[in-house]
Amino acid sequence: MLPELHLAALAPPLEPHDSPADLAVDVPGPLTHELGAIARAEGLWLVPGSVYERGVDGRVHNTCLVFAPDGQLVARYRKVFPWQPHETSAPGDAFVTFDIPDVGRVGLSICYDGSFPETCRQLAWMGAEVVLQPSLTTTSDRGQELVMARANAIFNQLYVVSLNAGSPAGLGRSVVVDPEGLVRLQAGDGDEVLTDVLDLDAVTRIREHGTAGVSRLWVQAQRSLSPPFPLG
Repeated sequence: MLPELHLAALAPPLEPHDSPADLAVDVPGPLTHELGAIARAEGLWLVPGSVYERGVDGRVHNTCLVFAPDGQLVARYRKVFPWQPHETSAPGDAFVTFDIPDVGRVGLSICYDGSFPETCRQLAWMGAEVVLQPSLTTTSDRGQELVMARANAIFNQLYVVSLNAGSPAGLGRSVVVDPEGLVRLQAGDGDEVLTDVLDLDAVTRIREHGTAGVSRLWVQAQRSLSPPFPLG
């Protein structure tokens, strides 16, 4: 997994948010074919951050891509909540999950999406056990983003992986948060590789027995609420 707009940030002299149309690519297209070849060659799941995607209607979206170990593009998610007014890409209109066979279901979120509780809640309604959130935060609110990552994990009793670009592109401080809101790993400010093994069965256990063994938030939400958006 790589940060938001990681590949675009490597295309000087443009800053990633300055001119999305100049950095936009077709999905699928030459770039996705190359990324798929990397996933296939390494035999791994690949989430190479996000790219600016050129839509068929001419609009440009900030889009997260997912490749399976066979190189297939299995999911793409267009950022529903662009960072307005600074980010001029068009918002997406659907939340996205994908399945890793025999492992679990993964939800996608991009940076500012995490500031809206509806994002993780909808992904949880769709069955997500972990939410991957590539980010490119350069501003002084990274501390608040870390609070929201923990809160989203607690409210929905799932894992949240908030991966921010390291210095000098971003402020770093990536985190892996467990379904009880506990920080398993936190990176520093610079370039760093984080590795972890997520026990997705813990999501089931914590939802059944409660955060800290007392608060069964997800069970109560299922009983009391209905999904706010269509799931199909």
